[in-house]
Amino acid sequence: MNKILTLAAAAALGLSSFAAQAVDFTVAAGRSGESTNVYRLGAQWNWDRSWAQSDVGRLTGYWDAGYTYWDGDKASSNHSLSFTPVFVYEFAGERVKPYIEAGIGVAFFENTELEEHDLGSSFQFEDRLGAGLRFSGQEVGIRAVHYSNAGIKEPNDGVEAYTLHYRLSF
Repeated sequence: MNKILTLAAAAALGLSSFAAQAVDFTVAAGRSGESTNVYRLGAQWNWDRSWAQSDVGRLTGYWDAGYTYWDGDKASSNHSLSFTPVFVYEFAGERVKPYIEAGIGVAFFENTELEEHDLGSSFQFEDRLGAGLRFSGQEVGIRAVHYSNAGIKEPNDGVEAYTLHYRLSF
């Protein structure tokens, strides 16, 4: 647990540079590929930039920092911290804006065992795909997230999580 607290403190210091920007908060719940419950709290900072803007939509993105609790049995419960830049294609709409998203970032797990998987290292890459709807300063969506160390250290079993999330913008 000391390792996760040290990582949380380092992340908080690193994220202090985003303090001038508005922060959005997210909550998510879902299941892993092995049916472990997954609970996530996150903070997001929009890039305040957009590209390829047209009548169809626009490309934008955000920084995402999160804490995830993996609720397994005593041997497989785990905690992780992650930080990911995420690209979003937001489709045009007046009240409701559908979107798709993709990102690749990093995550740090408290220990290397999760479910019946041996992650090989606490350091993991986080790959995500998602889709959802934005409306009235809120967002609901689904995500598929894969964690793997990309073969940096063996074994490299990897794990997936599938979640529903809610985001509130301020």
